[in-house]
Amino acid sequence: MSEGRTGGVMAAIGAPLALAGVAMHLLPGPGVPVFIVGAALLVTGLAMAAAARP
Repeated sequence: MSEGRTGGVMAAIGAPLALAGVAMHLLPGPGVPVFIVGAALLVTGLAMAAAARP
């Protein structure tokens, strides 16, 4: 699996996870840790996908 594809998958997982963390601030659940993990995956995935572009 190439670095660009891995970054795309990480970003695709991180975006809904970050949104779920934001939603958990209003709903019961661990909002802050979920948001932090989701944002970290999203940023890392986007950076990996951008670095793989020619």
